[in-house]
Amino acid sequence: MNEVLLLLGMFAVTFGVRYPVLALVSRIQMPAIVVQGLKYVPPTVLTAIIMPSVLLSENQLNLHISNAPLLASLVATFVAWRTKNLLLTIVVGMGVLWLLRWALI
Repeated sequence: MNEVLLLLGMFAVTFGVRYPVLALVSRIQMPAIVVQGLKYVPPTVLTAIIMPSVLLSENQLNLHISNAPLLASLVATFVAWRTKNLLLTIVVGMGVLWLLRWALI
């Protein structure tokens, strides 16, 4: 029962914080520069989530050639830039990561 109450409480807090903002934004006309700027939010947030796991190893900056996540992310970035294909980027990036982890162990 405690887990259910915990989930309901988390839902209420999350919904209570987000819904009023979304309801307000849907009723007003936002300036074009704000709309344009909001397009950069998802890649920025994703980068902020991913980069620590790519660049840090044991809480130290790791830019060494043996850093498999760094090399795989560079390959994935190149594939994304050249192809603009999300599925191909994910498949190639994960494949390179697994291959490098296997080869570097």
